[in-house]
Amino acid sequence: MKAIERIIAAAAFAAAFCFAGAAQTYKLKAPIADRPALLTSAGQSADVEMVKVLMNRIKVPYTMNAQIKAGEFKASGAKSIVVAIGGSSKGLGAAGVSSDVELARIKAVIAEAKKAGCRIIGLHIGGEARRGQLSDVFIRDIVPLCDYVIVVSEGNKDGLITQLCQKANIPLDSVDKISAVSGPLAKAFK
Repeated sequence: MKAIERIIAAAAFAAAFCFAGAAQTYKLKAPIADRPALLTSAGQSADVEMVKVLMNRIKVPYTMNAQIKAGEFKASGAKSIVVAIGGSSKGLGAAGVSSDVELARIKAVIAEAKKAGCRIIGLHIGGEARRGQLSDVFIRDIVPLCDYVIVVSEGNKDGLITQLCQKANIPLDSVDKISAVSGPLAKAFK
């Protein structure tokens, strides 16, 4: 009899776990972004490659250009931008740019996109490992320019991203792991 009780308890736990994920509520109440999207980086971290996997998973058409310049945005045909926010000294070095040049580039791209009526979705998915002085520069300057932000909760333990979003009245959704980003990201697109 105890074996049956354990099986029932395990099944109940599994069902609760599945439904808990399905019952996730998001602060973004309605889709904001049009398709296709442009995927780019703010900080040249490898996180942009992980976001690429998520974009493929949710089947939103996009082009990826981690180093796009403002003058190139219009030709991309994008109607929204997804920005992977996270600084990497190795990535910046490989791109041959300083953090100041990178910050100016992404700000100019976002300004051009906003002028064209595009929505900006910011993602900080690197968790605690992707935080630090370099990433914080990009977080502080880019998050307030976004229309919506998704963060992996470990990357927001100090509440910096929450504070930036609250100050600018930006919807912020927090998830426990990178794979869970696809849920709110998919819901952001019309």
